[in-house]
Amino acid sequence: MTTDRLALLAGLLKELRRRSGLTQQQLAEKAEVSESTVRRLESGRAPNPTLQSLARLQDALGAGPRERRQVAELLANGPGGEAGAARAAGASGGATDAEGATDVDGTPGADGTPGADGTPGADGAGPGRLRAPAGPSGTLVRDEVLAAARDLALEVRRRWRLEEEQRRVHDPFPLPVRWRRTDAALGDHEANVERLLPGAAVPRPADLSGDLPTVAEFYRRRPSGRLVVLGRAGSGKSVLTIRFLQDFLESRSAADRVPVIFSIGSWDPAASTLRAWMTERLVRDHPHLADRVAGSSTAGALVEADLVLPVLDGFDELAEGLRVRALERLNEFSSPLVLTSRREEFAEAVEAAGTPLVWAAVIELADLTVEDVASYLPRTARRTRDAARTGAWDGVVERLRAGGGGRGAALAGALRTPLMTSLARTLYSERPGADPAELLDGREFPDESSIEEHLLAGFVPAVYRSGRGRRSPDPERAAHWLGYLAHHLADPDRERQDLAWWEIGDFLPRGRRVLSVVLAGTVCTVLSTWLIGLLIGRLPVWVTLLQGALMGPVAGLAFGFVYAVRLARGGGSFEPAYVRLRLRLPRGAPVAGPGRGAAVRGGPVRAFAARFGAVMAGGAVMGVGCGCALTFQRQLYYGVPALNLEVLKGTAVNMLVFGLIFGAGAGLVFGLLAVFEAPLDVASAADPPSLLAADRAVVRWQLLAVVPLLSLSVAFGGGLIVALLDGGVLGELNWERWDGLYIGAVAGLGGGLSYALSFTAWGCWVVRARLWLPLTGRLPWDTAAFLDDAYRRGVLRQAGAVYQFRHVRLQHHLGREYRRRQTARSHRWAPVEADGGRGEAG
Repeated sequence: MTTDRLALLAGLLKELRRRSGLTQQQLAEKAEVSESTVRRLESGRAPNPTLQSLARLQDALGAGPRERRQVAELLANGPGGEAGAARAAGASGGATDAEGATDVDGTPGADGTPGADGTPGADGAGPGRLRAPAGPSGTLVRDEVLAAARDLALEVRRRWRLEEEQRRVHDPFPLPVRWRRTDAALGDHEANVERLLPGAAVPRPADLSGDLPTVAEFYRRRPSGRLVVLGRAGSGKSVLTIRFLQDFLESRSAADRVPVIFSIGSWDPAASTLRAWMTERLVRDHPHLADRVAGSSTAGALVEADLVLPVLDGFDELAEGLRVRALERLNEFSSPLVLTSRREEFAEAVEAAGTPLVWAAVIELADLTVEDVASYLPRTARRTRDAARTGAWDGVVERLRAGGGGRGAALAGALRTPLMTSLARTLYSERPGADPAELLDGREFPDESSIEEHLLAGFVPAVYRSGRGRRSPDPERAAHWLGYLAHHLADPDRERQDLAWWEIGDFLPRGRRVLSVVLAGTVCTVLSTWLIGLLIGRLPVWVTLLQGALMGPVAGLAFGFVYAVRLARGGGSFEPAYVRLRLRLPRGAPVAGPGRGAAVRGGPVRAFAARFGAVMAGGAVMGVGCGCALTFQRQLYYGVPALNLEVLKGTAVNMLVFGLIFGAGAGLVFGLLAVFEAPLDVASAADPPSLLAADRAVVRWQLLAVVPLLSLSVAFGGGLIVALLDGGVLGELNWERWDGLYIGAVAGLGGGLSYALSFTAWGCWVVRARLWLPLTGRLPWDTAAFLDDAYRRGVLRQAGAVYQFRHVRLQHHLGREYRRRQTARSHRWAPVEADGGRGEAG
């Protein structure tokens, strides 16, 4: 450190000690450093102060966030540079030790380190304990990141409170979800869970148990900050994660991480680390986190600063072949987390991996008791003037409480999970005329599985017979549409739970997707050519119609070729544009190729170059197609033979020149758009309908910019390129002003519309999910309204920007029934044709 910085550091430490009322000797004893170290630091005679000593002194002096930032800034040019400053104070506060645990608010003990009195911190660390593990950030935690964490906490709490209300968890009261400590073989050693130092006395594991409201408190007492929640299918794991999140946020301090629920079933541990995947999901569900801060996206900064507590729901929903790798990745991830899973799948992964989730305490959810069910179901029957209707559950409850074997035992076994109890409520408490006594029919329902299948099969018809809305769809058709969606979430290699509206169009086989792009490009180009040609009126009508008929298919094939190349290179769905256009130049422009979702922000030059390179090749292909179309037109109009050597040479020149014109024009326009893109606002895209509306608005603004800009760039840029190449190797070239304006206008309007309908998430949604699939009967005409209605009825749930089925068992049932109906139909009417490897009636 320089002499000036040493002097400033010395003055800051003396001022802090004066305010604390400590002598140098008292401070040395409290911080557990030598008195000579304190004297050297306060006199400015310690040119290379150790980071550990500075961290202990700041803790002992009770340094706040401002003072810790000042120390970090003074160290930024000292040993270790900015990384050393981060380790010393973690900007905004907090010492980071060798393990990388960061205290984000600067209060002693906030990250689990011992406080001044040696008592355990918030995460349970104290004498004889290791620090709670944290992710190594290695960067300063800036004010912007802390503010983003605060905003994220507010938004997460708001969203899941609404989701909890939508699921009617509290109506009439929450079903009791109880938990207990489970088999010790599924968890880590108690000493590791308690984060004890070697040689410390290992406490005897407590036989702990609790209920839903106490899980957050139990978690806070775990020094490791790691918890695994096991339970059977439908036992209430998802509800527990929501309640845990709400309770944790209710008592969250500035030093706490922000709990965020992630559906871990969509994670591919072989393709990405947990941190990278979490960052992607944060940007998807909170688009404003794509904004750049501290050298990366805000989402990445939050994850790297260890300000996100991942609540990973559904370990069992990972593909079987990925679970062991996922467990290994989770053990490489050193930060606190919460994980839920079915017991069997988690136990198999632990046995196969040969290790549990390190540092994790494991609890298991208990089944509902007969008394739980007997107390709950009668109170769900709404009071009516019909006394028999109000007491519909009386006979069932009496049989359940009587116990013993027979029909009551089978029903009690089926209703032992909150999922099945809530389905029974929907079928018999909320459906007029339904009699729950039929569940006691031993011939119809001889065992638990038959009752469960009956409840699953009756759920969708029951909610769609409730008559919510004047345009309520027919229950059978609703079941067919939902079955189609559930069926296509079942991939042969890996099942998905996330139902994203921008991925529904990809349920079509690849060939049909390419065909949809060809048709969209053809129609847009034909109509644009006819419209522009008839407005200009320089050519006979039949020539204009001929030009449109020729240009349209060629342009459509060119668009289809570009799309097919993208598919061949492994391109997936076009994600929504998590950006908005603004006229003033942003501080850092997003960098993303067409169809990309979250934008990565960089400088304007970088943004322009990245988008220009991504679009130019596609534009060149369109230009090549335009050159071919001109040859066909001249052959038909002038009778020029296409196989003539001069004609072939002219065609090659046209293809090259038009490729340059269209490639440069498209690259220039989309490069400029990239410069003026910015992430969405904090409250934007909070749910699938909002994200769909936001993406539609972005595409409209893009069209308003692309059509005129592309027209002008092709018209005048084409003239410039022709002027530069004229008389050279390519020979004499001709580019008349009116021809340039005509071609530019057609390229702008036709190309802009074709791009919007073929290479954006909203366009693919319109062409496939709003037109193609409804035309073939797979989905309703207003798919967005149908999905939102299914969510309102409780068939679907929202997980950030995507939908999910209410439960994976319901998804499995609907998909299985859809395949059964399609198989029966194909055997009766037509052969089954290939459909993405799964088979579907044609």
